Amino acid sequence: MAYHHLLAVAAISLFHAHMHAAGYPWPVCGTSSDFQPNSTYQANLYRAAATLPKRASASPNLFATVIVGAVPEQLWGMGLCRGDTNGSTCLGCLTQAFQDLPNDCSYNKDATIYYDLCTLHYSDVHVLPSGDDDGPTTDSYTINNNANVTSDPARFNRLLAALINATADHAAFNSTRRFATGEADFFDKDYPKVYTLAQCTPDQTPAQCRKCLASVIASNLVQFKDNIGGRVLWFNCSWRYETAPFFSGPPLVRLASPSPAPVPTLPPTVGPPTGGGRRKYSVPVVVLAVVLPTLAALNLTVCFCFWKRRRPIAQAQKPDDPTYSSEAEGMEMVDSMMIDVSTLRAATGNFDDSNKLGEGGFGVVYKGVLPNGDEIAVKRLSKGSTQGVQELKHELALVAKLRHKNLVSLLGVCLEQQERLLVYELVHNRSLDLILFDTENEKREMLDWEQRYKIINGIARGLQYLHEDSQLKVVHRDLKASNILLDKNMNPKIADFGLARIFGRDQTHAVTNSLVGTNGYMAPEYLSRGNYSVRSDAFSFGVIVLEIVTGRRNLDWVQVWEHWEAGTVMDLVDPSMVGRFHEANVMRCIHIGLLCVQHDPAVRPAMSSVVTMLGSDTVDLQAPSKPGFFAKTAPPT
Repeated sequence: MAYHHLLAVAAISLFHAHMHAAGYPWPVCGTSSDFQPNSTYQANLYRAAATLPKRASASPNLFATVIVGAVPEQLWGMGLCRGDTNGSTCLGCLTQAFQDLPNDCSYNKDATIYYDLCTLHYSDVHVLPSGDDDGPTTDSYTINNNANVTSDPARFNRLLAALINATADHAAFNSTRRFATGEADFFDKDYPKVYTLAQCTPDQTPAQCRKCLASVIASNLVQFKDNIGGRVLWFNCSWRYETAPFFSGPPLVRLASPSPAPVPTLPPTVGPPTGGGRRKYSVPVVVLAVVLPTLAALNLTVCFCFWKRRRPIAQAQKPDDPTYSSEAEGMEMVDSMMIDVSTLRAATGNFDDSNKLGEGGFGVVYKGVLPNGDEIAVKRLSKGSTQGVQELKHELALVAKLRHKNLVSLLGVCLEQQERLLVYELVHNRSLDLILFDTENEKREMLDWEQRYKIINGIARGLQYLHEDSQLKVVHRDLKASNILLDKNMNPKIADFGLARIFGRDQTHAVTNSLVGTNGYMAPEYLSRGNYSVRSDAFSFGVIVLEIVTGRRNLDWVQVWEHWEAGTVMDLVDPSMVGRFHEANVMRCIHIGLLCVQHDPAVRPAMSSVVTMLGSDTVDLQAPSKPGFFAKTAPPT
């Protein structure tokens, strides 16, 4: 949604009207074709992940390609690390890329991800070096820092043009890694120097590399006019400049002083790599993967009145509390996400009942439409609920720092006129439970097995991000079907983090005397001892999996296990899917669900293991033990 473009880090400018709004690292998902779960292409992707990072990191040029499998399921992969890094850093970066990219671009055959220190690309089409490329449609990123040079900007722009072209020359003609860095004196009290970097894939000839860099420089340098920093990322070649040092080691190109005369940029007759059907996006730089609103974005989208207020960090936590720094930092971030209450009143028709999307324990959610036509969901917390205030603090501190395709995105917050409002992206198909447990069976028929499997897999990937892959380690504590929202393409998004808790990286569990959650989804160790962990989230996930397969609410998972033992578990499958699913895949999901609801939390699988088990039918699954007891009574509060 265009409203996402409001939520950028301060002093970041957005150039184009159509942008790919994504945080660091920057993934680009192709649209040409998709692969199926457990397919040959997915197996080829796993094989590439096992070999490509090692090959690239062991190469003297920190670059490698692989071709895995046979057409039409053949995969071509490319890994490139920045020329000033080392082998171990390269290995770590590309290994992380193979973990992140399949999550960001689920089932896309063509995908790319850009980090500061490495780039990973894979496709079902072999991409040739720049200048001879007839490969798939690809995306480039253009990223700029909106802070401007105010002292003699014309001289700055001339100096930058001279330095980046000299750096590109060195990368193309004087480096086997096709990599170079540069430095020049600007002699300004605020920005005394300029730093540049240029790089191509080492499989290109010097002429191909210089042609590629000429294209991306000529087509983008004018857009960076007066800005103190910018970069263009494309997997064949990239360039970057900053007024602060950002690369390792001494510069390979040094300009002692700025040129007194205008230095022309390369002629624009060389077409940019984004031509010929390729798409180009300008994206905001997102610090710590956190989306924040800024005044810079104000001039580019709807006319929002943002205001900033410094609020004290909650003093209930001590500095040595492992959650203290993360939640405190999160609360400071949301200070800059404030949205004027009049904007939200107008968007929701003054919270008219006709715009009500749903109601939960802490308030009502309304559909809203901004002046530019973008749709939002506004969560209005109950004014009389003291518990709601605490839930708000946790939700803000957590969600503002989390970003994943299977999590609902927080767009803003309002704390004016005794209102407590959270603004989220609108998820059009509302919650999973409204469709899955539809008594009239009309909505449930929307959920064929392929859709249900995609939902299961997406929830697992979202939980893996929360537990293992995000900068925080988060236990959701209230995972249930009504907290799984479905977008217009039926992709699942985990919502409602009011009960979530941040764990220290080495923390395995926590204990509470006040149980909160939802009956039927809480793990037995939580109900009996107040003990919660990532494995209690896994328990809740297992319940959801079994509900998705059977179409039954308040399911007795002990009964499911008994049917499993008796070999009659297929009798429990949702009858609305009869004859329209692959029995082996359904059995595997039931098996995984039963592993997750086992009584002993120590034997429940981690979510990374669940994702692996869902993605490959070659991974052997252990026999599930008897699940934890089925509690039908409401938990104490």
